[in-house]
Amino acid sequence: MDQQFSKEQSYLRAKKRVKDIKGFYVHLVVFIAVNVFISGIIIFGLMKSGDSFGVAISNFGVYSTPLFWGIGLFFHWFGVFGVQFFGLGKDWEDRKIKEFLEKENNPYNKQQ
Repeated sequence: MDQQFSKEQSYLRAKKRVKDIKGFYVHLVVFIAVNVFISGIIIFGLMKSGDSFGVAISNFGVYSTPLFWGIGLFFHWFGVFGVQFFGLGKDWEDRKIKEFLEKENNPYNKQQ
């Protein structure tokens, strides 16, 4: 009975993890699509009003939405992937120790 409960709990955690990852990627796609559209409209509008492309592209309004939304997107990413994305998960120290021991014990590895 405990094993069945454990398998069910593992399945539910895995399902939630997949849902979280999928939610992040949907957020990323919407972020890119909306911000390309908004930035294009702002640049086009500024150029139509008589500003040159250089002036239009240097306007903070072009970057404000992607910047602030991007900060929110970063925190969403960090909440989903965290430090595990960089390979610093729970077993990182154990893997590194094992890796260094294997290198040290390898007779073909010549230390200089």
